[in-house]
Amino acid sequence: MAGIPISLVILTAIGVAVLSLRALRTDKLAGERRGIGGRLRFLWLAIGSMFAVAFLVLVRAAAALPVTRGSKVVMKHEIIRASALGTGVVFLIIVLLALLPLLLDTLERAGFARYVGARHIRAHKSGFLTIISVLSILGVSVSSCALCSVISIMGGFGQDLKRKILANNAHVMVDSGDPQGFPEWSPVIERVRGVPGVVAATPMITSEVMASVGTNTAGVLLRGIDLDTVGQVIDLPKNVEIGKLEWLADPEYIAALPWSERRGVETEEEIFRPLSDAPPPQSSAPPGFISKGHEAPDPDVEKAGRPKPPPDRPVYPGIVIGRELAKTLHLRLGSEVSLVSRMGELTPAGVVPREKKFRVAGIFFSGMYEYDASHGYIMMDVARTFLDQPDRIGAIQVKVVDPEKAEVVRPLVEAAVARPELRTRDWREINKNLFSALKLERIATFIVLSLAIIVASFCILCTLLLMVTEKGKEIAILKALGASDLAILRVFMVEGMIIGGIGTMFGVAVGYATCYGLSWFGVRIDPDVYYIDRLPIAVNGWDFAAVTGAALLICAVSTLYPARAASKLLPVEGLRYE
Repeated sequence: MAGIPISLVILTAIGVAVLSLRALRTDKLAGERRGIGGRLRFLWLAIGSMFAVAFLVLVRAAAALPVTRGSKVVMKHEIIRASALGTGVVFLIIVLLALLPLLLDTLERAGFARYVGARHIRAHKSGFLTIISVLSILGVSVSSCALCSVISIMGGFGQDLKRKILANNAHVMVDSGDPQGFPEWSPVIERVRGVPGVVAATPMITSEVMASVGTNTAGVLLRGIDLDTVGQVIDLPKNVEIGKLEWLADPEYIAALPWSERRGVETEEEIFRPLSDAPPPQSSAPPGFISKGHEAPDPDVEKAGRPKPPPDRPVYPGIVIGRELAKTLHLRLGSEVSLVSRMGELTPAGVVPREKKFRVAGIFFSGMYEYDASHGYIMMDVARTFLDQPDRIGAIQVKVVDPEKAEVVRPLVEAAVARPELRTRDWREINKNLFSALKLERIATFIVLSLAIIVASFCILCTLLLMVTEKGKEIAILKALGASDLAILRVFMVEGMIIGGIGTMFGVAVGYATCYGLSWFGVRIDPDVYYIDRLPIAVNGWDFAAVTGAALLICAVSTLYPARAASKLLPVEGLRYE
């Protein structure tokens, strides 16, 4: 069973066990398995076992398929994954149908109201009443399943967005709010690194500049970084897909790159290439950046042995830019780009904007369009010179052990900073508007889709009202035998809750299985629209519990009026025309 999660194997075995219990269940009325009924139960076991085996086989086949990204999609692979998911859902429905009589048997042994309510569900009804009952169950099931699926998909998008924000930004940020930054930052960053719960801290200079290549221009959020510590705080080194972040420290190497190694953003497959599909490391590398476990060569010998930049390619400082920015400016590895700072220089002709040329040392892909279309990274010392901030930095970015507890570490960092003019904010506070909008959207979606469950509960109300009319004689007999109004009220409330519970059980179970399967197999979406190639789905147990509770509450409220009408029925009225 290699390639199959052990949890799926266990759940499949439990499903087959339920089907076996259903096949061996004795008829309560006859006391034995009778004729065609017994054969049908064993037929259910055979069909369910076939689907179980087919499900495990398809899951194993799907697990062995290679991961496809971008436009590199094999239709055969998608069909296998969809077949595995569909077979699993059908098997789950068969198991739930087999489990239903066992649950009703348990209810019948739990007391008078539950016994009568369960027997009413099982009893033969008029054709119209049967259709209404089935539609009630289907309505609650479909509504619950849709609500679970939408909440999971929205939660997936929210988690994906949060993951990308945390990967490209610090968990806690210390800054002054002044575009010119703040001085005397070295003692501050050392104190911050000593705070309990802080993993690392790095200085950063940030400024808005204008980038131009020929006639192409774009606004750039330029960041000066410290190569030694930036990778400890954000995932920038991991996100560089073309070139290397370390090449910022060796502008001569970038200028000497031959045309064959000056790659650019050319194919969609490169955007969403998984880490395992990344190209092998280039044979040449700048001095000093040798992987661990290897002895670094002599820098002088290494520099003497590599080619020199051609005369027509001057040496400029390096810059790492986002993928979308590279597309906008038509840049490749080693291309030249001019940056114009808003901080000008005073000349006899007036204030002239400061301009400096850079050479592309790498292209990164963060997964967020806003970052990939606007961010550029250069060395800290180069940024100080270009932005005229020789002794200042813009912010101190801090990474903590647990991002979810950043608000707990933030007061400790603020106390360590001990400078009133500096502000300390965590990632939730910085992105408060964004996450508040996502939370409000989830709540609004939950309320809107709950209206579908309310509409489905109207069918339950109609079913119970018709049941009261059809079972008027039985209600009158029970009252004549001594049943109280409260007992009759409980009977019909239990009956409505059983109908709602069956629909909720089917809807939530199928929704959970579908979302779990989609999160495991993946659903391809257009990366040009959503900037991701697979649908993100978050399977959160609390979300499914909330949907279950809301559905059961709505169904319980819908039973109140018909149950009260049944409890107020007089015995003489029920037997008047009998």
